[in-house]
Amino acid sequence: MTTTTVSTLKVALAGAPNTGKSTVFNALTGLRQHTGNWPGKTVERKTGVHRRNGTVFSLVDLPGSYSLSANSVEEEAARDFLATERPDVVVAVVDASSLERNLYLVRELLELRLPTVIALNMMDVARSAGLEVDVERLESALGVPVVALVARQGKGIDELVDAIEQAAKTGATPDIARLPLEPDTAMLLDALDQAVPLSLDLPYPREWLLVKLLEGDRALAKALKTEVPPEARPDIEAALRHRDGAAIEIAGARYDWAAAIYHQTVRRERSESSLAKRADHLLMHPLGGVLAFVAVVFGIYWLMFSVAAPMQRFLDDKLVGGSTTRLESALAGWPHWSTSLLTNGIIGGVGTVLTFIPILALLFLALTVLEDIGYMARAAFVMDRFMNLIGLRGKSFLPLFVGWGCNVPAISGSRIIESPSARLTTILVAPLVPCSARMVVIALFTAAFFGSAAAFVAWGMVMVNLAVLAIVALLISRLLFRGHESSFVMELPRYHVPNLRSVLLTTLTRLRHFVTLTGTVILGVSLVVWALSTFPGSGIEQSFLGHIGRGLAPLGSLMGLDWRAMVALLTSFVAKEQTIATFGVLLGSNGDSSLRTSLAGIMTPAAALSFIALQMLFIPCAASTVTLFRETRSWRWTAFAVGYMLVVSFGVAILIYQTARLFGLGV
Repeated sequence: MTTTTVSTLKVALAGAPNTGKSTVFNALTGLRQHTGNWPGKTVERKTGVHRRNGTVFSLVDLPGSYSLSANSVEEEAARDFLATERPDVVVAVVDASSLERNLYLVRELLELRLPTVIALNMMDVARSAGLEVDVERLESALGVPVVALVARQGKGIDELVDAIEQAAKTGATPDIARLPLEPDTAMLLDALDQAVPLSLDLPYPREWLLVKLLEGDRALAKALKTEVPPEARPDIEAALRHRDGAAIEIAGARYDWAAAIYHQTVRRERSESSLAKRADHLLMHPLGGVLAFVAVVFGIYWLMFSVAAPMQRFLDDKLVGGSTTRLESALAGWPHWSTSLLTNGIIGGVGTVLTFIPILALLFLALTVLEDIGYMARAAFVMDRFMNLIGLRGKSFLPLFVGWGCNVPAISGSRIIESPSARLTTILVAPLVPCSARMVVIALFTAAFFGSAAAFVAWGMVMVNLAVLAIVALLISRLLFRGHESSFVMELPRYHVPNLRSVLLTTLTRLRHFVTLTGTVILGVSLVVWALSTFPGSGIEQSFLGHIGRGLAPLGSLMGLDWRAMVALLTSFVAKEQTIATFGVLLGSNGDSSLRTSLAGIMTPAAALSFIALQMLFIPCAASTVTLFRETRSWRWTAFAVGYMLVVSFGVAILIYQTARLFGLGV
């Protein structure tokens, strides 16, 4: 009997943001991956496995980090894992088109003295930018294996696995010389070396620890203080007392090292594309960049209404309308409540929401393409000046932009912001971003009430929404976090053609989440709404839901809304798409066309505008509320967010309704 020996290797993937690290991770693990949080931190932890020839590669995708200086929770999580858990191999994923900037982190990784492999990714992007990287010379200069990759196309992945396995087998650690420092700083490093006891039990390489202490790493200084005996502390404190300027000098030495290696190994074959320069001149211009962003947003909305909306109406006619007609015919003679359950409760609720898949697919596709070509980082740069005016920084733009797809990742994405005050402000205003679920409601109402002008009305309401977001952010930053400042540093990725497979996979993943939500949460809520609107009988107005709605009717009348609109608004707390499902159930509509006609019968265009504003600014959905609490770890801030959104949403909706009536839209 033959016994197969299986060995397991712990492999860490490290790299700066926008290097394609997650693409490498996905190429290695496929669907064999798991997402959670790092212990004690609100930072996502992705793990996965790759199996080959009896070897299991246990992979950890570390948070994107520009350095290991623990300036953010992401950098702290990455640094602690590498320094304390000591993986068998570290794979440093590097962007070949931005090699010099990426080499700073590589230097810090090499200082940890772990078996290391360099994954030189985006070789195609580097070539398109006119850069030629001498891989063999780079490998010789770094003293560790270097593998050229185009991870988006799967090129070089097998060679990378070979290099990882070989590095683990040999266990060879980088032989890297000490950074050349000025005499005074070198003397401080020697004094610190003599002051720190050799018997100290810390899981870090000694010289790496000493350099980090000179850099002013507070987390390591705190850990050291608990381990060092009292009699040794005065000498350590004396050495650190004179470290002014040491951090800048050490960083400068690393940059000089990176520049020297870059110039040895990279040759520019031709200058950067004039097209890319012209694009940056427009997209990063203080005025042109803002106008370009507004145009991009309007373009997305125009495509949604001119391309996706007709597809949605086709699905509505064939899927919802046709299914309802056939079902009513097949169930003739059944009890009325059972037919109503299937046609109004399920098809009228869930079916109507599912017909909006074409609109969501186009929105998700557009956002993914914009991210993939490198536009989002440029939009963040050009929006930094505007963000400053409302107390945020350009980096806040990235999670807020993601919020157009879903507010949950927008709230979680605020982790990239180093400043605690800017991060909290971003979390509190992220639920105001018009997510894709709200877009479904906007698409329905604008098409129902404004016809060919729907795209313009939708775009205008989004601008109102963003204006409210800016005002709220300004008030929060000025009244609650006055005097808190933070800098904005971000690397601009090079332009490149989107990878079709990657774009489609991301879009399909987001759509799958929407369909799953529709088939579970929205189905459940639709059935509950149907039951509440059906029992105890005598029509909807005498049902349980009717009584709840009539209790809110006085408030709704200020916005031109009846009790049914207020009920639909309340159910949107579960999921914003539920608004449509609820209207479908309450109005007995079988499909989008029927629902549009029914809506026009219960509210005026002015009321429709007020309801759109109310829905866009209303309290976050349940998932966003839970995420908000998880990120702030405070019921007080969560309650504050829900409370201010209630006040703002009703206030803006009342203002819009009363103003619209003055222009004759109230009848």
